[in-house]
Order: sequence, then C-alpha cells, then structure tokens
Amino acid sequence: MPDTILNLLSRGAGTDTAIGASGASGTRVFSFDRLRRQVEHTVATLRRLGVGRNDRAAIVLPNGPGMAIAFVSVAAGATAAPLNPAFRGEEFEFCLRDLGAKALIVADGDDSPAAAAAYRLGVGVLRLLPSPDMPIGLFDLTGDPVGAASTDGAAEVEDVALVLHTSGTTSRPKIVPLSHANVCASARNIAATLSLGPSDRCLNVMPLFHIHGLMAAVLASLSAGASVHCPPGFDALRFFAWLDEVRPTWYTAVPTMHQAILARAGRNPDIVGRSTLRLVRSSSAALPSRVMAELEEVFGVPVIESYGMTEAAHQMASNPLPPGRRKPGSVGLPAGPEIAVLDESGAPLPAGVQGEVAIRGANVAAGYEADPEANADAFVGGWFRTGDQGVLDEDGYLTITGRLKEIINRGGEKISPHEVDEVLMGHDAVAQAVTFAVAHDKLGEDVAAAVVPREGGSPTAKELREFAAERLAPFKVPRTVVVVDEIPKGATGKLRRIGLAGKLGLTAPAR
Repeated sequence: MPDTILNLLSRGAGTDTAIGASGASGTRVFSFDRLRRQVEHTVATLRRLGVGRNDRAAIVLPNGPGMAIAFVSVAAGATAAPLNPAFRGEEFEFCLRDLGAKALIVADGDDSPAAAAAYRLGVGVLRLLPSPDMPIGLFDLTGDPVGAASTDGAAEVEDVALVLHTSGTTSRPKIVPLSHANVCASARNIAATLSLGPSDRCLNVMPLFHIHGLMAAVLASLSAGASVHCPPGFDALRFFAWLDEVRPTWYTAVPTMHQAILARAGRNPDIVGRSTLRLVRSSSAALPSRVMAELEEVFGVPVIESYGMTEAAHQMASNPLPPGRRKPGSVGLPAGPEIAVLDESGAPLPAGVQGEVAIRGANVAAGYEADPEANADAFVGGWFRTGDQGVLDEDGYLTITGRLKEIINRGGEKISPHEVDEVLMGHDAVAQAVTFAVAHDKLGEDVAAAVVPREGGSPTAKELREFAAERLAPFKVPRTVVVVDEIPKGATGKLRRIGLAGKLGLTAPAR
C-alpha cells in the first residue's frame, strides 16, 4: 500500500528514540512523539509562509540531527531539495534556478553563499531557529512570506517529497522528482532487507544531501521504528569514538569510507572488540571483494553490499543477511524493484548474458523533469534503463560489470574498469585502485589507473603493471599507472572515473 512520510512515522513508538546526536553535554535524543510534533509544526509554518504541497524548499544545513529532522519535516508537507553546503555561489544559483525553488532554508546566522544566491534570484530565505535549551530540540522557521501556498492540506502519495539532481558526468545534471510513494516504498524495502526493528540504531556517516544517507540511514530507520544517530559528517579519526559512544547495530557507507575505517581499525582494537554492530552495509559504488573480506574479519559481522541509484530512491538490489548467501563482487538479489538485463533493443537477456541493467517498481521515479530526450532514452517500455552494464547469474544475483559511459574503448576492444580495479586491489601493497580512460591519438582511448598504497607500502608503477600483466589480457593492462596519496573524490565520497584523467593531469593524448 502506498504511503506518505507522515504515515511512515507512525511506525515508531511514541517515546522511543528516533534521532540522536552527541555534543558537549553528552548524547541527546529526539523521540518519535517529538518528531511527529516537529513535522506537524513545520508543515503548518510552511503553509503560513506560503509554501504548499509540491512547492520546493531547498535545504542548506550541515550534517547532523537538525538536517535530518528538517528534511523529514519539509518533505512531509512540501518538496525537500537538499543541497550540498560546500557548493559555491554559482552552484547554488544554478540549483535554485534549475529546481524552481520557492524557498531556501538555512540556519539562522549562517552566511552561506546560498542565501546570497537566493536573494539574487528572488527566492525567499527562511531561517531555521533551534530551541535554545535543546541541541536537537524543536525548531522554528522564520522569514517573510514567499507568496501564497500553491496547495494546502497533508501531502498525498503522488506528491513529490524529494527532488534531487543526478550527479552528472558528461552531460547536464538531470532532475529526479521522487514521490511519497517512491521514497516510502524504498524505505520499506531497505528496512526489510536489513531486518530492521525498534532495537536497531544506525550510525549515519553519509552526507544528508545524498540519496544514500537520506533513504538508507534516515527514512529506512524511521520506517522500522528504529533510530538513527547523526554525527556532523564522516570523520575517520572520530569514527571509533562514535562507535563506542553510540553503540550502533549497523552503519552504511560508500567503499572509500569503509577503506578509511579499515585503515584505523588496527589502532582501536578495544573499541572494535566491544562493538555492538550486527551488520555493515555498503552502497553507491562497487565494493572491492578484498575490502568486504577485511571488514568482515575486523568487525566479525556480515557486510551487505547493495546497489542504489537516485532514480530508484536508492536501493535496487542487495545481498541478503545470513543465512542467505552473500556473493562477494555481486550486488545481490532484487531488493524491491524487478530487475532485468536487456539487450540494445530492450529485450530481456537470459542468465549469464551481459547487457544493460533495467528496473521497474514502486520505488522507481516516473521520469526526469522537463527532459523528454533523456526520458525517451532511459524510461522505455515500463523499464528504467540504468546505464549500468551487468549480468544476472542462475541464482538471480546481479553483478555490475561497468557503467556504459565508463567502458574504455581501446581501438574497438572494450575494457571494464571494474575488472582492472579488482586485479590491482589484489596486490598486497595497494589500498585503493581506480581505472579510467585516457586519450590516445591512435586508439581513441587507452587504459590508466590511479593507485593509493597501503600504509607502509611503496609499489612502483612498473611493478603494478607487471602484476596486472600476469592476470589480464595484454589490452587490459594499464599503460599508465599513477601512484598517489589520495584519489580525487566527489562531494559524497564516491570515486568518479569520468574526468579523473584531467584531475590527475593526464589529458595529453598518449601513444
């Protein structure tokens, strides 16, 4: 049955903890009763200030409980549009204009360039005023009315709860509107996959302007009557202190975060030994098999790799919890939507045959906003074609073999960067590896890789190429290997192959 965010919150018991945070005065909690009151109060305030159902309110707040509560409250009655607080003024101006924001919500006293961008565009600025006696208590919104509310009353299932831009690689970012039906279906799917219940507590280290943190950590937890603890963002130096203080039963992160945690685990054996984790979740990028094995060895719990995308309100597939079988290198079984692998004409392919991954289901967006060309390419015959290349095995497990736009075309020979990553990660001295295309004046593209050494390791480019040559066909061996201290990442901590050559200064065509 389709749901709304307000109804979703009724799953939690009144006085149970919904959202928690830590500060100088210790750990403070926000109950489901208080959260529901906050949501109802915020919706009434938005209506008074001229923001109605489906009117868009951009939110620019730092990670933490205030951001989580503001997102849930705004999405319950209007359309939430969370933006990265680290954006520059021009980026805020683009997003506010492109999304058609009616209002912008910022913290009182914050001099974010978002406010200046909003004033330039004539977008109303609302200030979030927290209650002075509670670090994460009730807050109010103040500001001049932004006009008349387009609609009144409670949000309905087909109203847009959340709107986000796709990350955008080689083209203009696309706008993805997600309805209450979409986000609530996804929250229930994630909660069911992880068997979440009222006794669970998530430590959220994901940014809350990203679909991963919003859906997997916040809404999935709340939908199950569980709680989520919201620190001020990912910090590998503070992670183990949070693990000890919060006593979470699970956390979810991208692979680069897991690798940073592993790098410090050996310095925190006592905290690891008394950890209360029952699972670790990974999503939003491919998890190297060796990293999965090391996480399971360190924490002694199953690591659940999932497959997510903004257009699906995050989760599409997931490896199951024990006693279900987890397949390293696979993103698991369909976990909500139906999944198929299609050929170029859109016909389903049999098990074991590689093609384009497609999905359909209640959590999948109806289409991109104001982009008929992109919709004609991606939303075909009731399916959303993800742009990912993959294969379903005989057991129904999905393995992603690459992003179609990221496949390296070396003179007609197609190379999956993911395959080369896995080989390089098998070297004992390698902590991270990302394979990408570089320009070549004869072949069009050639293979390159950036590698981060393990602590104490010092692999050479020659050594790594020889290692790869023993395990890969000659045309797949990186012609260029760059050993770096850190690989440039996007705002959400994800490694992005497209554009990496330029960031590393490898833009001149190679021979």
